[in-house]
Amino acid sequence: DRLLASDAPLEKPYLVRALKASNLWEYDHEAEARAIIDGVRAAAPRDPAPWVIVAEALESHDELEAAQDTFTEGTTLLLTDVPEPPYSTLPLLFGRHRVRRMLGAAHDEWDALADTLHSSPISLDELHDPKRIWSLGSDNPAELQAEITRLQAELGAYREALSRPFPVAVLHWSAPELTELTTAYPDLTTEYPSHGEHLATIEASLRELAGSGTPNLGIVTATVPSYEAFAASEASSPSDTTLLPQYATTLAARGLAVAWPPQRGAECWCGSEVSYGECHGDQYA
Repeated sequence: DRLLASDAPLEKPYLVRALKASNLWEYDHEAEARAIIDGVRAAAPRDPAPWVIVAEALESHDELEAAQDTFTEGTTLLLTDVPEPPYSTLPLLFGRHRVRRMLGAAHDEWDALADTLHSSPISLDELHDPKRIWSLGSDNPAELQAEITRLQAELGAYREALSRPFPVAVLHWSAPELTELTTAYPDLTTEYPSHGEHLATIEASLRELAGSGTPNLGIVTATVPSYEAFAASEASSPSDTTLLPQYATTLAARGLAVAWPPQRGAECWCGSEVSYGECHGDQYA
């Protein structure tokens, strides 16, 4: 309530509203929660998190049809014509698959995509099987062992996610910052021959990582003063190219990474103020 009442603009207002709705419903304020959920859905945020939170709130209160509709709206908005779904959108796809499995709905293209992106050795169909709960009370050792295996697979997936709390990030220098950097440290011109090549290398590197199956990718924007301070903290010279990936990881760990690829219709990561699809996304294609 304090965040929403603040005069300062919020970075993610719909995330705050979604969390508020979830908590209100949890404490029996259903009507107010539903009104907020309807507002979040109508606003169609470009961030997957609010969609997931309000859909799961509906799901947890047995509103499965509404949960499916919400997951589908978010998935369609954020992932239509997106060749490589960002890591942050996976909960949308997996949540939608889970709810549709409980409803007994036939697989569609989004469910197939969720199956493709799911990396656990236990399939989503098996993990989301609504009959799983009954196996916990079974007297059949084989059924119990199968459920233990499924739970171990789920635990492994959660541990993998927790071990990657921040994205694998690539360093991005704006044109003025890169000019300042290479002027002050000429040895870095071998790493950064030109700003155009630097931008092309970023896009190519990220696509290569995505193609190898690396999830949760991002971009961090560097500044010369920040990089110099980092080099000093490492008792090293800023000219040392081995510092660059370490600096990128440090920025990502501070929560400064922007997810790649950008959401559909979002501006390109390079700062051109042109949509990604018309800028580096299109250029690379």
